[in-house]
Amino acid sequence: MATLPELLKTLVDNEGSDLHLTTQTPPQIRVHGKLQVLDLPPLGAADTKTLAYSVLTDAQKKRFEETLELANVVSERYGLDVRIYRPAESRQEFERLHGERLWERDLDKFHELTKVKPMERALEGVGGWITGRRRDQSKSRADMPHVEISDRIKVNPLASWTRKDVWSYIMKHDVPYNPLHDRGYTSVGDAPLTTPTAAGEDERAGRWRGQDRVECGLHTLI
Repeated sequence: MATLPELLKTLVDNEGSDLHLTTQTPPQIRVHGKLQVLDLPPLGAADTKTLAYSVLTDAQKKRFEETLELANVVSERYGLDVRIYRPAESRQEFERLHGERLWERDLDKFHELTKVKPMERALEGVGGWITGRRRDQSKSRADMPHVEISDRIKVNPLASWTRKDVWSYIMKHDVPYNPLHDRGYTSVGDAPLTTPTAAGEDERAGRWRGQDRVECGLHTLI
């Protein structure tokens, strides 16, 4: 399997970007994810001793502790600079500014403050970012390209992978993953807005259950 910079260079070259990637000089591109299983295969394929990639996670007020613990595991395992971007210094500070249980009163505002704004800070001064999204995750992602170009370049190296592909890679290469997946969470988001899924349900059925929503805004607003 190609290393991460080789894969990125191939994807960008094939889809016509003017952002030049080389294996000798990595660009200012960050890997984004909630550090669950779906985001980690590219890291396992990378030569992390020579690449200066930063890995970030948008740590929400109501993040699963397992997700934050996995950030430490990934940092130690791969020697990566894992940066946590928070919407406030503490849960108490967030609630002082915006009130309790904001996700129940204004879900769009909650996601703007806890996901979109931290991500905008994380992307300051960089030319692009890498996601772990796949086409088979939902209908809204079915036509997603490997490379998206707007103000920044967004690379989706796992776009054509299936969930089976991901888990096969995880098992073969002993890649760390979020233990919540072993408890029935096929997709992991904010704790109060995420539930386990039942057999036969879509992978993201546990996100915003009972609500007419399929994305938080990270990939539609940035």
